Amino acid sequence: MPRFVVEADGGSRGNPGPAGYGAVVLDPATGETLAERAEYIGVATNNVAEYKGLIAGLKAARELAADAQVQVRMDSKLVVEQMSGRWKIKHPDMKPLAAEAAAILPRAQVTYEWIPRERNKHADRLANEAMDAGRHGRQWEPSASTAALDRSAARSAAAAPAPSGPPGDAAAGAAAARAALATGRAAAASTAATGSAAGARRPAEAPGPAADGALFEAPAGAATLVAEPAAQEAPQPPVAGQGWGPDMGAPATLVLLRHGETALTPQKRFSGSGGTDPELSPAGRRQASAVAEALAARGTVETIVSSPLRRCRETAQAVADRLGLTVTVEEGLREVDFGAWEGLTFAEVQERFPDDLQAWLDSPKASPTGGGESFTAATRRISATRDRLLAAHAGRTVLLVTHVTPVKILVRLALGAPPESLFRMELSAASLSAVAYYADGNASVRLLNDTSHLR
Repeated sequence: MPRFVVEADGGSRGNPGPAGYGAVVLDPATGETLAERAEYIGVATNNVAEYKGLIAGLKAARELAADAQVQVRMDSKLVVEQMSGRWKIKHPDMKPLAAEAAAILPRAQVTYEWIPRERNKHADRLANEAMDAGRHGRQWEPSASTAALDRSAARSAAAAPAPSGPPGDAAAGAAAARAALATGRAAAASTAATGSAAGARRPAEAPGPAADGALFEAPAGAATLVAEPAAQEAPQPPVAGQGWGPDMGAPATLVLLRHGETALTPQKRFSGSGGTDPELSPAGRRQASAVAEALAARGTVETIVSSPLRRCRETAQAVADRLGLTVTVEEGLREVDFGAWEGLTFAEVQERFPDDLQAWLDSPKASPTGGGESFTAATRRISATRDRLLAAHAGRTVLLVTHVTPVKILVRLALGAPPESLFRMELSAASLSAVAYYADGNASVRLLNDTSHLR
C-alpha cells in the first residue's frame, strides 16, 4: 500500500483578507515532491484557507493513489485537532470544509500531526506564492513554484565546468553542483522570504530550547512546542513557561561516524559498495584511533553497528577495542554502489559518461552507469535500516560506522530537507554527526561534521 505525507497551509493577509493556500504531497521515504497545489481564494480567514489547503492536499494524494495511507502534517493546531476528533467544530464556516476533507479518503487511511511552522515551509511558501499571484490578478501556476528553481539549478549544475573532484570518496556531488544548487536555493529563499514578509498572518512559533549538553547526551525530555491557539475554537494560550509538551523519555540517538581515510579518499574517487573494498590507509588508522579516544572521553556510546565494508569495520573495531564493546555488522549501512564509476574521479566520469552524470545530478531516481544504486533506492534502504535500529535500541545511544551517503541521507531525513541537499553537504573522513529521535516521531540533528577529535 503506498504511503504519502501531505503538508498543507493557508494564510490571509488581513484575517479576513486576501487569502490563499498551499499543499504538497511527499514520498515519506525519500522526501521527493510528488505533487504541489496552490490557489488564491479571494477574501477569507486564516482557518478557511488552512482547510482549503488540507482539502487540496488530500485530493492530490487521492489522485496519486486512492488506497494510500496518508499522514497529514500542518502547523494549524485548530485543523489538526478538529480533524483528529479531539476538538468540536462549532464555527459554521468550518463545518462544511471539515466534512469535505473527511469525505476525500476513508478515515482509516488518514492520520494528522501538528508540526511547528518552521517545519511547514514548503506549504507556507506555496500559499504565499498563491497570494502574491492573486495580488496581481492571476492564479498560481506550477511553473511559479520556487521548487522549480531547485530543479533548474540541478540542471545548471550538470552543465557546469568540471570540478577537481567530488567531496569525499562517496562522491555525492561536486563543488560546481553544490555552488549552482546553492545559487538556486538562495533565489528561492529570497522569493519565499519576500512573500512571507508580505503575507505574515500570525507570529512565528518560538524556537525550541537549544541542546546544551555534550554532543551525544540526549535531553531528559522532548522539545515539542505546543501550537499557538487558533482563533475561535482553541483553548486559551498556556501560562508562560508551561508551553512544552510532556516528557516522552530519552530519545534514541544515532551517532554517525564516517570511516577513516582510504587510499582513494584524498584522490576524491568514487568508492562505493561495488568497488575494491579498500582498507584504511595509515592516516585512516590514525583517525580511527583519535575518534575512539574522543568517544571514550564522552562515555555515552552503548552499542556499535557497522557497515559490512572493510574500511568501516576497521574503524568500528578501533572504537570497539577502546570502549570494550563488540561490533554488529548491518548490511543496510553499506555505501551506494556507483556501478561503472567506481574508482573514477568526478572529472573522469564527466568525460566518459556525461549524459548519465547529468541525469544523476538532475534526479535522485537516476542510477550511476552500469547498474549502480540511485539515491532514491538508497534512501529507502537506509530509512528502513534506521527504523529497525530505532526499534531495537529505543532510548539508547548507538554508534553507526558508515559512509558519506548514508550519513547525509540520515541527516537530510531528520532535517526534512529536499533530496538535492545531498549535494550541499561536506563530510570529512572520521567525522561525527548525531541525530536524536523522539517518541513523537520528531528528530533533531545535534551536530554535523565534527572533526574536533582529530585536532
